Amino acid sequence: MTETSRGLPERPLSPHLQVWRWHITMACSILHRASLFALYVGVLLLAGWALALASGPDHYACYTGVIGSPLGKLVLFGITVAVFYNVAYIIRQTFWDLGKGFEPKTANLTGVVVIAFAIVAAVVTWILAAATGAI
Repeated sequence: MTETSRGLPERPLSPHLQVWRWHITMACSILHRASLFALYVGVLLLAGWALALASGPDHYACYTGVIGSPLGKLVLFGITVAVFYNVAYIIRQTFWDLGKGFEPKTANLTGVVVIAFAIVAAVVTWILAAATGAI
């Protein structure tokens, strides 16, 4: 532990959000953790759907009514964004594992591309779903 002679810490022992200036790679890391949480919620919703399906037509109708509500569709849209974000982030991370893309300009550009891809792909998916009558 770094301390001065007065016994007070000289500086934080580890950087935190208040210490670092925000940048796109930091935002991507935080969004990746948030997307993983959203995917856990998606798995729980999928398990609930299977349980409602197994419980009979009345339970299934109730569950699909909740999921089909505006709030339910918003949650499903968020999970769709999380799926596409996770796919793009893992591809980006794979290149990092190969030692490519660490230059600041490249890292910033790929971070923006990952976020943009997730949003655009989710919007296109939902537009196609609406056009085919799936939602």
